[in-house]
Amino acid sequence: MTGTIDIVCNLFDPTAVRLGQTGLDDAFKAQVRLDKRYWRGIPVSQYLRKMDRAGIERSLLIAVRAGDLNVRGSFELPIDRVAAVCARWPDRFSGLAGVDPFRGMKGLADLTYAVKECGFVGAHLYPHWFGLAPDHAKYYPYYAKCAELGVPIMMQVGHNLVYTRERRLPSVGRPITLDQVAIDFPELTLIGIHIGVPWTDEMISMCWKHPNVYTAGDAYAPRHWPASYVHYLNTYGRDKVLFGTDWPVIDPERAVREVKELGLRPESERALMRDNALRIFKLPGYKRVRSKKP
Repeated sequence: MTGTIDIVCNLFDPTAVRLGQTGLDDAFKAQVRLDKRYWRGIPVSQYLRKMDRAGIERSLLIAVRAGDLNVRGSFELPIDRVAAVCARWPDRFSGLAGVDPFRGMKGLADLTYAVKECGFVGAHLYPHWFGLAPDHAKYYPYYAKCAELGVPIMMQVGHNLVYTRERRLPSVGRPITLDQVAIDFPELTLIGIHIGVPWTDEMISMCWKHPNVYTAGDAYAPRHWPASYVHYLNTYGRDKVLFGTDWPVIDPERAVREVKELGLRPESERALMRDNALRIFKLPGYKRVRSKKP
């Protein structure tokens, strides 16, 4: 195995923090125990050094769309900002296009632009910011567009925390709500990120039932991953689980270190930390992984 792939990473630089493009207040940063040195963001060049120390080869950066912009407290990180970072460091970052179901045809055009013109490798959805479960009809045009473009879509499942006291969001992302979506779009790759806590077994059941449903172990430190989740990724779910940090929620150096402390089978650790992401997002080197014999 060479470098790790982090499939859930936020652009948490000083500009994003200053412009309110992170959606995190200081109370949340304290709750997740983010090192105070990073509270105001760190430059991308400094984050690259952190990736290097962690052995992370590539991170997928989210052009976040968090809520209807007509509603106070919503925000976005523009596609072009993320695209500029990916263009400057093409061997280290790839982009994910945020989905806002209230933007209609303009939102679909933005998704197409991100994938076709900027080289983004997938889409990203935060259901709780819109108060709509993943199986809501408002998302279906975006699922159809992702299927047409041939890119996966990831979304937060499970509960969510209070990111800012200005706006408290409902937990609408039960993993079971992926069931109907997977049935309606069998050709679309769906990734339930954030483990699905506290409904982790529900997330595992969706991955077991549907060939096109996957999960990611991000936003929670690996030493605290549920035992059923670790067992799944180490055994019969080896090809279904991807690694992520949700930086700045989890520090990448800590996350990689704690995965190594789980004592996984070598083939399971390789699939989690690299091979599954290469294959699912069609990242550089994925053809080599895909051609391996089972």
